[in-house]
Amino acid sequence: MKISSIFLYSLLLIFPCFISSQTCQNYCGKIPIKYPFGTGPGCGDLHFQPYVTCNDQQQLTFTTHTGCYTITSIDYNHQIIYITDPSMSTCACKQPSKGFSLDWNAPFSFSDDTTFALLDCSTSSSPIYKSSTDDKNSTFPLCDSKGDSICSLLYSCEAISRLSLPVSTCCVYTPVDLGPSFEMDLQKLQCTSYSALYGFNGQESNPQGWQYGVALKYKFNFDNDYPVICSSCEKSNGVCGNNNEQSFVCNCPGGLNTTTDCFYGESWSHGSKVSPRGTGAMLIFSLTWFIILAFIQG
Repeated sequence: MKISSIFLYSLLLIFPCFISSQTCQNYCGKIPIKYPFGTGPGCGDLHFQPYVTCNDQQQLTFTTHTGCYTITSIDYNHQIIYITDPSMSTCACKQPSKGFSLDWNAPFSFSDDTTFALLDCSTSSSPIYKSSTDDKNSTFPLCDSKGDSICSLLYSCEAISRLSLPVSTCCVYTPVDLGPSFEMDLQKLQCTSYSALYGFNGQESNPQGWQYGVALKYKFNFDNDYPVICSSCEKSNGVCGNNNEQSFVCNCPGGLNTTTDCFYGESWSHGSKVSPRGTGAMLIFSLTWFIILAFIQG
């Protein structure tokens, strides 16, 4: 009975390693999760963890110092995430907003496809309107002149037109105009709201069909190199992660972590030198011996 008890104790120590749930998820809701993003601590790249998270409602969110925003989709081929701001104005609704900004040290930048339209700006005191050198009583906006058509179409929307705001109080800002800190403080700019779009959806003259939201570009690292070892991990149905010390970890189904992939992992995170493929055989072997010993002792 003593041998059986010792074996049972040993089995209980190793068994949880085989049945524990996968720590990192391949999906958050309906959005697939791939490197460099993750669904929790130890998942994805450390540099992206503070900004992209999967909440308890299985919603993927993007966080900056100006708020928390829903990620609607991710284009992994072009390294772009698309987010929506609930305080942003669209053709269907105009509402006050504080603006949108990126953290200066975040591994993100605005995509060239993103266009910001600042709405209901003060033409007399806003810093985006400068006094003319020829006539101090007149001002001219520091806006993209190519965006005049966007302003005109936005101000034709019922939600905006019923406020009787002049089109001249609309200023189109491209991402480069926001400066290196990517700060769009509407209070400082003295504008009450903004609209952002990243595509016209083939309906350039119909603002109701535009793609509203913010497109953000991301880079894997300085050289923008995708780690080959992570590609092998994902092909083996694993999720790329880290051990909070910037060391690579492949998180496999069952909660097993390897330093390679889920097919031929040579080193588990807990130090055993055995491939995850052999865990099933080991489990069956252990259970078989347990039954035999229990039968003998009985």
